[in-house]
Amino acid sequence: MPKCSFSEADLFMRVFVAIDLPEFARSELVHLQNALPVGRPVPEENLHLTLSFLGEQRDTAIEDIHAALSNIRAPVFDLQLVGIGSFDQGTRQVIYADVARCHQLLGLEQRITRSLRNAGVEFQKRRFRPHVTLARLPNLMSACETNNLHERLANILAFRASPFEVSSFQLYQSTLTPNGALHEVLADYELESG
Repeated sequence: MPKCSFSEADLFMRVFVAIDLPEFARSELVHLQNALPVGRPVPEENLHLTLSFLGEQRDTAIEDIHAALSNIRAPVFDLQLVGIGSFDQGTRQVIYADVARCHQLLGLEQRITRSLRNAGVEFQKRRFRPHVTLARLPNLMSACETNNLHERLANILAFRASPFEVSSFQLYQSTLTPNGALHEVLADYELESG
């Protein structure tokens, strides 16, 4: 059973399920972030691929979430980040690294959603759009900043990262601070090799 470290003191925790990225993949993404002329880059330690955002959950629900995730069986698979995109996230626009089409990734996300729903965990289901957020843009950008951004994005649209093996996924706690979110791994869930 995966190691799990939960805090007894919190009444609610903001949690999500994600795939942690290997160090070399993070380095490639940081190099990509450096090519962006505007925006607040996501700190290297926070780069991840979200599988399911569960939002604020009671401490008692965290144990149910952990139990549901512990029972998921899925194979190890390879993943590759390819291309750059942007979309609106609430009131902000984000720049992200896209993910090459991967049936195993889609299957894992579906297993996670189904398992959590069957366990009675309540969370808002969003359309799964696999990506790794690289930067959040300011609410207001000048015409010059916007043009510069579009030119830079056009130059890096052909981005292709090195493929990597996904052998586990994680349950994270996210704590919001004035300086950004702090992410802590609560539990790690191994996928099945062979």
